Amino acid sequence: MTAFRFAPCCIVVALLPFTVLSPVAARAATLQISPVMLELQADGNAAALTLRNPGGRPLYGQVRVFRWDQVDGEDTLTPTRDLIASPPLIQVPPQTDQLVRLVRADAAPVAAEQSYRLLIDELPSPGDAPAGGVTIRLRYSVPVFVEPAAATGQPRLAWHLVRAPNGWALRVGNTGSRRAQIGAVELVNAAGKVYVISKGLLGYALAGRSGQWGVPLPADANLGGPLRIRAAVNSLPVDAVITAEQPG
Repeated sequence: MTAFRFAPCCIVVALLPFTVLSPVAARAATLQISPVMLELQADGNAAALTLRNPGGRPLYGQVRVFRWDQVDGEDTLTPTRDLIASPPLIQVPPQTDQLVRLVRADAAPVAAEQSYRLLIDELPSPGDAPAGGVTIRLRYSVPVFVEPAAATGQPRLAWHLVRAPNGWALRVGNTGSRRAQIGAVELVNAAGKVYVISKGLLGYALAGRSGQWGVPLPADANLGGPLRIRAAVNSLPVDAVITAEQPG
């Protein structure tokens, strides 16, 4: 059986549920990916990213595209042919770059921002003998967005602190027409006490959707009185009111 873990360079990114790194065998190398996010404008139907192998052995992988949505605050991925990745299978020699192209199957303009994830799974080398137990490999997840012709909208966010089964969770609703990349999140209570929720990327609230993430608040956190949230949203500072509530 093979277990996949997510490499942090790509989601950013994510990287979110897409950003956990687990060690691989010492002789293995890790793909370097550039850029770490792809955005297809209304007048462009193709984009490309570069995979670099900095190691001393060839790297093999599979490239797939998924439609990215959010349901009840959770990310969902659905296989799609809206975007075609070429090549779908890669072999990157040592110290070499591999270009992967993404092409839209339908060149017609989109009415709203569309979200995708490009997944790159490392595969065993053809000559590797099967190993017993679990073989740990890396999965890279790159966010991809297709923009409408009038891509001038912005995210419109509502911040909520809710009780989750395992403690508190941050729920961010986005009624705007553009995704929100959320990071460097701090919760500030009425007394000025700062609780750090995320130093780096927390995740995305997609356009017209909601994202939800567990937050590491201590059991004795003082959440009485007005609360504020400070964060970086699409790399811009945000200071907003947040409500603390019990889910219905």
